[in-house]
Amino acid sequence: MKKLLIFLTISIIGMISVVAAPSRVKVTKPNLDSIKVESTNEKSRFYYPYLRKKFMANDTVMTDEEYRYFYYGTLYQEDFNPYRPPYHQQELDSVQHLYYQNQHTHSELKAMQRYAEDAIKDNPVDLVQLKNRIYVYEKQGKVNLAKIWRNKLNHLIYVIASSGEGHSIESPWVVVYPRHEFDIFNIYGKVVQSQQYEEPHYDHFQVTRKGDTPEDYYFDLGPLLEQYYLKHPTEL
Repeated sequence: MKKLLIFLTISIIGMISVVAAPSRVKVTKPNLDSIKVESTNEKSRFYYPYLRKKFMANDTVMTDEEYRYFYYGTLYQEDFNPYRPPYHQQELDSVQHLYYQNQHTHSELKAMQRYAEDAIKDNPVDLVQLKNRIYVYEKQGKVNLAKIWRNKLNHLIYVIASSGEGHSIESPWVVVYPRHEFDIFNIYGKVVQSQQYEEPHYDHFQVTRKGDTPEDYYFDLGPLLEQYYLKHPTEL
């Protein structure tokens, strides 16, 4: 399970405080059987390409249910790979350091915007680049675009946070990419103190916030691992 750790080093989402995590959520375990059927059915209103097109538009018309089918529908797409590398690593390397600066030139902001938008086209549920996109829009004074994409990111965070209560192995959070585990803690302003894989397919984290007592969180990696091993049976 070493692959579960490789994304920690590239996550810079915690550097940018522009998203408020939901404080109260209604827990609803995702019905992945239904999501698999509907997201791959061309006649369904939850057909993944249709939802993806809606997500990429500069508006906020998607419903909570559509966001849930969109996020978890990612699992059942032909190109899904939970361990996919970052989009164009060399280009990422050229802009990543810019997020640690307080001031940016016009050309730097344009480069950051271009990379974030292209990365999201490649992977619409890239939480890091969604947050970076919001950051750039705000720096450019594009208030309406920032609000629209903050709304989208908040909805995806809500989907994850509502997939379980998160504090027990009986009701874990469900993610489609292992790196989303770290991303959601960064968004919440929490610091990972430890991570332990527990059979058969759970990640157990202890996290803190501002020196508070460590809290336990659990993630169910079963769905993403199932899809990964269907495509890579020799790695079982």
